[in-house]
Amino acid sequence: MTYQFEPIGIIQSPYVEKFAVPRQPNLVKAAQGELHLLTPYNNPISVKGLEQFSHLWLLFHFHHIEPTKRRLTVRPPRLGGNKSLGVFATRSPYRPNNIGLSVVELIDIIVEKNQVILKLGGLDLVDGTPIIDIKPYLPYCDSHPDAKAGYAQMLPEQKLEVSFSANAKLFIESQQDYPQLTELIEQVISQDPRPAYKQKNNHEQTYAISLYHFNIKWKVIGCLALIENIHIIER
Repeated sequence: MTYQFEPIGIIQSPYVEKFAVPRQPNLVKAAQGELHLLTPYNNPISVKGLEQFSHLWLLFHFHHIEPTKRRLTVRPPRLGGNKSLGVFATRSPYRPNNIGLSVVELIDIIVEKNQVILKLGGLDLVDGTPIIDIKPYLPYCDSHPDAKAGYAQMLPEQKLEVSFSANAKLFIESQQDYPQLTELIEQVISQDPRPAYKQKNNHEQTYAISLYHFNIKWKVIGCLALIENIHIIER
């Protein structure tokens, strides 16, 4: 049997590409975005009572993953990319149906011009991600502090210390519409978004990521990530 699902909303997030998206939600607190509900769900009635909850479960589609890349085994980054595990023992995006689950903070609910927008925090979703469903997070049954989590029991350590060049600092100061830009860049890059095999390379390396409409170039020197320059992406 096959089933077809229609998205109920679309995510707007700072992550315009897969690279640098945190591997779990709420690792980057400064990553805020919006969920724009689609017809017929962009009706205030559909979210009546949702304001009582601080967090939400989002069921979504990994729309940047090609169906041909489905795998039975994957190499989790938390294990250094050296050990294979069954796909169902991981949170890899390379899944049978490319379906993901994420818990995010509900910051606000905006209703304007017949459009319902959920303001969200702690996002780990690429811009444009289709949302399949929303469910309120219930602490009494969704939180199990004594649960065992195999190889991912603890919060991952920040792997890189982040610093900014003088030019990068000046650019950020000029972007008044993005007050959390410094924190966002720091929190994203400190997680070290590079592939596991790249993290073992001690040679100086230069990378670039895109957040919002900014291109951020950064250099890794040992355990230091230096933000060299930032510029606006021409569209």
